[in-house]
Formats: sequence, structure tokens, C-alpha cells
Amino acid sequence: MLVYYHGGGFVLGDTKRYEPSIRALAQGAGAIVVSVDYRQAPEHRFPAAPDDAFAAWRWVVAHAQELNGDPARVAVAGESAGGNLAAVVGLMARDRRVQAPLHQVLIYPVVNDDMSTPSYQRNANAKPLDKPAMQWFLQQYTATPEQRENPYALPMKAATLKGLPPTTVVAAEIDPLASEAKGYADRLRADGVPVQYREFDGVTHEFFGMQAALPKAEDAHKFVAEDLKKAFAAQPGTERAVARR
Repeated sequence: MLVYYHGGGFVLGDTKRYEPSIRALAQGAGAIVVSVDYRQAPEHRFPAAPDDAFAAWRWVVAHAQELNGDPARVAVAGESAGGNLAAVVGLMARDRRVQAPLHQVLIYPVVNDDMSTPSYQRNANAKPLDKPAMQWFLQQYTATPEQRENPYALPMKAATLKGLPPTTVVAAEIDPLASEAKGYADRLRADGVPVQYREFDGVTHEFFGMQAALPKAEDAHKFVAEDLKKAFAAQPGTERAVARR
């Protein structure tokens, strides 16, 4: 099973808008996908979205068998703000000592607020996501600058990333978030977390769901699906695990 969190800067978007990504992940990974609509800013600021994301994670694990899924094989994935939420669920599960995702897929995730990075400088005026838009999204999402120091708001602020699930990170070349995606992958790897990272050149933020027009999107789907299938195959299923006891 895969719990998926959509993008939209914590303000916009819903599961319907991101359906092409959801369908691609379901088909490519051979997984049941539970896509989550969470409360959004500015009406519902931090920590509403991560609280909802974590509640959805706990619910899916508890009810996986009712959905014809395997509670021992549940991963998380998300795009942009949803990539942030997928990463935060991993942190929360670790910190609160509950079942962690089997694997996490972070697609051009929002993990930091450092807007002096090379990709922010290079793509300050990129479309569909530029630097002013990211500034606005973060202003809507967090009520105070101090909240941005909370790792459940921006995972790069975590003191350590040790003990997090194996991770697949996708970045886009023409995206202000490209540097922080690589930076998060590098930190995960340095803290002993298995990581597969790839930046796709010549494409922008939000390219992942554009498979109808972009071959690079299909390449990204294959990259992610292969990692998810390996993760699911490596983990014994519930019935087999019970049989061995």
C-alpha cells in the first residue's frame, strides 16, 4: 500500500488535481494508493497539515486489511508540499515510536526555507513555481518565523535523520526546490539512510504528473516504481510473517 500526499504549497491542490500522479504510482508500483486530502492554510496553518497526514498514516496502517492491503507493507509518497508531509510522517513515526513507512518517496519536496541556494538563484523566476510563490506559500503556512524551525514544518531542520525509512528522492532541474531536494538526500545518506536520488534535467516543478506530454515524467515514474516494488518485495507479507512464528 502507498499513502500519497498531494502538492500545492500547503494552500492549493487536492487529490483530484493530482490524479495522474496517483494513477501512475498505483499502476507502476502495483500498489493500493490511499490519497489524502488534508487541511490547508491560511485557514488551517501549521501544524494542521502534518497532524492530518500522520493521522491518515495511522488510519491506513490500522485498516489496511479492510482495504485489501498488507499492513506490513505500507509506504508513503508525496509531491512538493506533499513530499514535505511524507517526510514529516517518517519523522513523526520515528519520534513517536509507531510503525514507520516501509519506504518514502519524496518528489521535489519542500524541506527548507533557505532561499539562497543555487537552485533558488538559478530558478528565481521559473514557472510554474518561483521564489515569490514559495515565499507566499510559507507565509500562509506558518504563523511565525519560529515555527519554521520546527522539523515537522521543515524536515531539514531536524537534528538528525537517523532511523528514517529508505528513501527515493526526485528533483527537477528547473525548480527552486532542486537544491534542497539534493541536500535532504545527502543528509539522509550521511545519517545512514539508504537513498536513491535523481534530478531530471530540462523539466520544471510539477512535471511528475505530466506523463501525457513529457517522456521525462514516464522516466520518473519508472524510477520511483522500481524502488517501491523492490521495497515491497523485500518485506515479508503479514501472512508469511505469521506463518513463520
